Amino acid sequence: MHSILGEQIRVPVEVRQAEACSSLFPVDMVTARTLLAGTGLEPVGLAGRAVCALAFVRHLDTDLGPYHEFAFALLARLPGCRGSTGAFIRWLPVNQTFTCAVGRELWGFPKEIADIRIEPSGRGKRCEVRLDGRLVVALETAGGMPAPANLGGASMRTYTHRDGVLRATPWLMRPARVRMRPGGARVELGDHPTAAELRALGLPRRALFTSHIGLLRMAFQDATEIR
Repeated sequence: MHSILGEQIRVPVEVRQAEACSSLFPVDMVTARTLLAGTGLEPVGLAGRAVCALAFVRHLDTDLGPYHEFAFALLARLPGCRGSTGAFIRWLPVNQTFTCAVGRELWGFPKEIADIRIEPSGRGKRCEVRLDGRLVVALETAGGMPAPANLGGASMRTYTHRDGVLRATPWLMRPARVRMRPGGARVELGDHPTAAELRALGLPRRALFTSHIGLLRMAFQDATEIR
């Protein structure tokens, strides 16, 4: 049990209903190594490229209340450690104060408050993230073909690096109503420092693939410090 902003938070923290869109991109390996410098992680390669994930989530029913979230992550692992691949969360803006405080204190997530708008766009969705009225990034996703109905759950880990400490958080996902397609994403970048990082990685560019999860359930355990 954790006490944050006067509220008692029980672990695992559960997301009972959310909707998510995500896209994976092949990006520059040298820049990815630079962004991971000092964390103790190395990028996971795919045909000589690193892998970047951009995603947005509409959280509808969670232990932390409803909120919108955008994620910028790199696929990474601990050097020489098999089975350690996970998502290093580089940036994780949200639009509500409580989840921002819990995410930073409990897991070390790089959360900050932003204006996050998620709207329908054709057969897909569009998410815009703005700070101080300025566009940081927009991700527009297209529709896809239905994935098999029996995907089941997936256990992953997220990595964060805050105040010089590397943390790993177990993350259980139970997706349903999933649609996927190759490509299927369009990225727009503003003039924020995070946008500059995405440009340095080689974005905008064609996505490897894009997915839309119509019903997403998740659970987050306590973070573990990695020394």
